[in-house]
Amino acid sequence: MSKRKIVHVEIPASDSASASQFYQDLFGWDARRVETPTPYYMFSGGNIGGGYNPLDEQNQPGDILIYIESDDVDADLRAIEAHGGAIIEGPRVVADYGIMAVFTDPTGNRVALWKDTAPQS
Repeated sequence: MSKRKIVHVEIPASDSASASQFYQDLFGWDARRVETPTPYYMFSGGNIGGGYNPLDEQNQPGDILIYIESDDVDADLRAIEAHGGAIIEGPRVVADYGIMAVFTDPTGNRVALWKDTAPQS
């Protein structure tokens, strides 16, 4: 089995623009606002990128969410359940970017899967 990469990290923030500036000032992370169904700030931290989720019921301070690459989200979700994990959010398409799903591991940690479907340039 090949080792899968962590491909995205989401950090909950009460003010995404301020969080973006904080990490840029301290660590030099590039940031940009993207227009998805809701405005979203993305960052590039050198070896990995991510974004700042607005606070809500599922995104509280400390609830950092990592996304693990997937070639087959449905197959991975079946394997997750077979190994004692639970699906929180089934596969869903995220604009023209990719497919995501969220699950919990047997300890209860929230983790996500990501399959990139963006056109390669």
